[in-house]
Amino acid sequence: MAARDMGASAGGSNDLILITGGAGFVGSHLADELLALGYRVRALDNLSEQVHGDSASRPEYLHEDVELVRGDVRDPAAVRRALQGVDAVYHFAAAVGVGQSMYEIERYTDVNNRGTAVLLEALVAAPVSRLVVASSMDVYGEGLYMDAAGHAVTPPERQMDQLLRGEWELHGDDGRVLRPLPTPESKPTSPSSIYALSKLDQERMCLLIGQAYGIPTVALRFFNIYGPRQALSNPYTGVLAIFAARYLNRHAPLVFEDGRQRRDFVNVRDAAQACVLALQTPAAAGQALNIGSGESFSIVEVAEQLAQALGIDDLAPEITGKYRTGDIRHCFADISLAREVLDYRPKISLVDGLETLVDWMLGQRAFDRVEAARAELELRGLQR
Repeated sequence: MAARDMGASAGGSNDLILITGGAGFVGSHLADELLALGYRVRALDNLSEQVHGDSASRPEYLHEDVELVRGDVRDPAAVRRALQGVDAVYHFAAAVGVGQSMYEIERYTDVNNRGTAVLLEALVAAPVSRLVVASSMDVYGEGLYMDAAGHAVTPPERQMDQLLRGEWELHGDDGRVLRPLPTPESKPTSPSSIYALSKLDQERMCLLIGQAYGIPTVALRFFNIYGPRQALSNPYTGVLAIFAARYLNRHAPLVFEDGRQRRDFVNVRDAAQACVLALQTPAAAGQALNIGSGESFSIVEVAEQLAQALGIDDLAPEITGKYRTGDIRHCFADISLAREVLDYRPKISLVDGLETLVDWMLGQRAFDRVEAARAELELRGLQR
């Protein structure tokens, strides 16, 4: 059976779109965008307790017009039900968290790898016009760097003895510190955690099967997404949500290493727009694209900006001088390819995005579970 062509009209259509993991943070924002464009939206979600809490009920923020199918992406019957009548699929269902993935190895591999395999087998039997899979910046491991001679280089992973000495930066063959550069899609992937490896597997599995069976497929390598609806009580979610939970409970955020590691923070509304463009742009098929803001900030800078947005001036970030296995030093996005292929142009600055995040946060209850997560990692020797 051949995949159907999907119209690229910005005005939308009556097509039915399935979002696996669609009751979550990014999926729910994407659903809002799709509904506004005239699409119909179905979400397949198991309402994981770690993400949604122990109520296991439909999230209040999920638009009333989203058809919610309660089920697990690893369940072939649930996936087949969710795919009935569907025109395109966003595959967002995943277990998320670098640190946790290093000791819940079986669960992360099962949810992310096997769940993707179950979905792809169902899509082979019932092809759709477009598949968009959520990949991650973590597939790169370390980002791209420049050496003292001005050459772009892909550095090796930092070694344990270096980290134990508190030498956080990467060095070239001449012993001089390498300068981080925006990371393009051409940089070789080098995942440094089970989570990162599973995201690379998801990306490659989807692109491979998409090509083999004529299903136009796009992989979006998301950088650090933040914004309203992020799970504030999940200690393995994005760093801004973790910092928010600390601040809301009057605890200083814990910053690893020296806090100067640099990342790219992209607002969830910009990420959702990229997802819509990936659905509607024919030229995106077969590609893996970076989705970030195109700017970089140090972790300690972001913690301080969040405190400022919250009006907190008496809780400075705690620089722990510790490191976690699987963490990398610098990685931030070169979004040139997404700009060229999708006409993707992020619009929300970090300052404006943090104001919106804070407005939402102040009406939320956040349980600070960071200490428990830290204890789990230290018990296993994954944090020192």
